[in-house]
Amino acid sequence: MLNIIFSFVALVFLLGLVAYMLVLLANNSRILAISQEKAELEAELLKAKIKSIMDRRKIEAKQLNLSWNGFRKFKVVSKVEETSDITSFYLAPHDGKELPEFLPGQFLTFQIPVPTQPHPVIRCYSLSDSPFHPERYRVSIKRVLAPRDNPSSPPGLVSNYFHDFLNENDIVDIKAPSGHFHLSMTKKFPVVLLAGGVGITPLLSMLNAITEMGSQREVWFFLGVRNKKDHVMKEHLEMVARENENVRLRVFYSAPGETDVLDEDYHVKGRVNVENLKTILPSSNFDYYICAPPPMVKDLRKDLADWGVPKKNIHFEAFGPATVKGCKAEPGKASGVKINIQFEKSGKTLVWDSKSESLLDFAELNGIPIDSGCRAGNCGTCLTAIRQGKVELVGEPGSKPEEGSCLACISIPKEDLTLDA
Repeated sequence: MLNIIFSFVALVFLLGLVAYMLVLLANNSRILAISQEKAELEAELLKAKIKSIMDRRKIEAKQLNLSWNGFRKFKVVSKVEETSDITSFYLAPHDGKELPEFLPGQFLTFQIPVPTQPHPVIRCYSLSDSPFHPERYRVSIKRVLAPRDNPSSPPGLVSNYFHDFLNENDIVDIKAPSGHFHLSMTKKFPVVLLAGGVGITPLLSMLNAITEMGSQREVWFFLGVRNKKDHVMKEHLEMVARENENVRLRVFYSAPGETDVLDEDYHVKGRVNVENLKTILPSSNFDYYICAPPPMVKDLRKDLADWGVPKKNIHFEAFGPATVKGCKAEPGKASGVKINIQFEKSGKTLVWDSKSESLLDFAELNGIPIDSGCRAGNCGTCLTAIRQGKVELVGEPGSKPEEGSCLACISIPKEDLTLDA
């Protein structure tokens, strides 16, 4: 009897041992399988990273090959009126060759032979569509009227030329896309795009780029205009928001018309400001891109910072001199000290006029040519070498000018100054 019991216990023990060994074997196999899967995944990720680097280098090489120096001739292939004062111009290279892509938010620099001017006029306008159209570019330009508070002032020189004189099949001279205000196409961090009026143009380029590449990146698009008459790209924005779950559109009318319908034409009566953003956004944890008139840019930047948004997450672009910050105390104004500005190339030495908003304005008033584009410190067209003296900035540049130079459109003299102009 004892032998039977002993044999039974031994059998159970052996069966248990076998089961334990099988479990160990299965666990080891599972661990090996997981390790192998991990190794394979890491190998695939490494391959993808290498491919991404190689693809980027190929794209960069292609872009470099397709880009150009100086001005290139383009034909106006289409002219489309978006609102009563904003018109889009579709531009194709006159030589018919493929165009380089650009970074969403960048601009084109135009050289326009305005009949009333002795020399061609340089101006910059943001690209208003995605970079995925190798056959053409698009800019959307607002007609600039004389200021309401100073109707005797001349209207926008180049914007009115575009609207009134530039037609389909006309030829214009354009520099390759450039600009430091642009959206990163490799990041997936959620973004808030804040547009005021025609400031929509670079942000529209960003929005179109995100949706056309099929990205699921979270996008909040805020547009502030006066009313439906100024509501540029209305149908397009509504279609983009309707067809892309990751895009949320909020339109603000500051002065709705009698026939403007809330929740149909617009979402909020008022202005785009941080107090309104706080009631709409789930948090402040976004990258913010701003392009708007001066008070809106200034207030949004300050209030976003007060809300705790890091400076590195607030991106903005000025357009026109109105976006230049308020000037600090004018040098020499309080002390009564005269400041002499010597324009070396032009052979003129003049006493600085503290009423001038910038060195560019002062030079133009005195018949001294300095090329300019955006007139707000972004494009770098007015970069001028400083031979002697120091300047003070009255606006924030898109990028810091090189040592020994100044951006004439946002600079004033701190002391006697000699410029290479």
